[in-house]
Amino acid sequence: MPGAAPAPPARFADALDAAHEIVIAETGHGDFGPPDYLAGLSVLLASMDYDPHFTPAGRQRAWDEVVGVLKGRAQAFAAMKANPGFDAASIVAPVVITGVPRTGTTALHRLMALDPRFQGLQSWLLDSPMPRPPVESWASYPQFQRTVAAIAARYEGAPEKRAAHFRAAEEVHECCMMLRHCFVSNLWSCGWSAASYDAWWQCQSEAPAYAYYGQCVKLIGSSSPDRRWLLKNPGHIDTLDLLLAVFPDAKVIQTHRDPAKAVPSLVSLLMQMHPFTEDAARGPLRGRIMLRRELAKWARAVERCEAVRAHHPGQVLDIIHADFHADPMAVIERIYAFIGYDIPEVTRAGFARRIEEKPELAHGVHRYRIEDYGMTEAEAREPFADYIRRYDLLEKRA
Repeated sequence: MPGAAPAPPARFADALDAAHEIVIAETGHGDFGPPDYLAGLSVLLASMDYDPHFTPAGRQRAWDEVVGVLKGRAQAFAAMKANPGFDAASIVAPVVITGVPRTGTTALHRLMALDPRFQGLQSWLLDSPMPRPPVESWASYPQFQRTVAAIAARYEGAPEKRAAHFRAAEEVHECCMMLRHCFVSNLWSCGWSAASYDAWWQCQSEAPAYAYYGQCVKLIGSSSPDRRWLLKNPGHIDTLDLLLAVFPDAKVIQTHRDPAKAVPSLVSLLMQMHPFTEDAARGPLRGRIMLRRELAKWARAVERCEAVRAHHPGQVLDIIHADFHADPMAVIERIYAFIGYDIPEVTRAGFARRIEEKPELAHGVHRYRIEDYGMTEAEAREPFADYIRRYDLLEKRA
């Protein structure tokens, strides 16, 4: 297991070299790949001096996260170098789940991941990309142990996060955790206040990040080149053109839900970590700002997605959250017809067990109120008016 984490620098903006030196000292790897990540890392570090009001513990958390992601990038390029030919096999018709966050993407992803014909991106391999070793050996890898420890520490600080979005090192997770290795990512605006980084990010292309992501998917899957990929990331709706440039024959499943339910749920999830990184007194105001920021971001994303979809007819299947919630198996039937798969009886039985057990509720219920962020549901729906009409998403309650 790793030792004590290096203390954060006095000034993050001056710590670009220090971050690299820590990674090299800890891993022995000094190849960080193409330099296109350096601009984003530099802006992020400067933003960390300017935007957040870190607590001492939060300052350490943020530094650990930056160094940890940089470490993952170095380990990915080391693994690529150690495995020549890792990218020889093509990735054929991957199944990709996407949609505004909190629209059922995680539940659908983990349900479909029960099908052994699929392979996915497990949390620990997103942190440390390498050819996926046999599952029975995972616990012996220091990289796996680090991810287990990091997730445990996060839940110790914010136990309510288990109910909102449970993670485990061995379970499949989101592509965004790998895309952020290039430091041009929406995620860096979520962990702590990062308005200046966010302003820079919104003017950048994520094309280099998607090229890196495509290489890492091939790297991880090089030990099982014939298994079909099952991937998931809400952010793909904002960059569907880049996703389809990497995987031109992808079969995309887009989930939809009333944004007045989904986006406040996302903000509630993100804000759970605020007291563990920043001055807690700023939380209510930051939450209000974040809700407005996330509504604008995802309203823009759904319209960008529609524009790209128009050029790829028949390649995207729409799933309404309420339909999946009411009859998950019927939705699975539709999806499997779309991707050209049958459902073997043993797989169907596994789906039925998971649906019955409802593991997403095992850690409690995630509760939130949009009013806590100074907004009404009607106001939240305004930027999504066309999208809500297009998919008939207005939730009507008795």
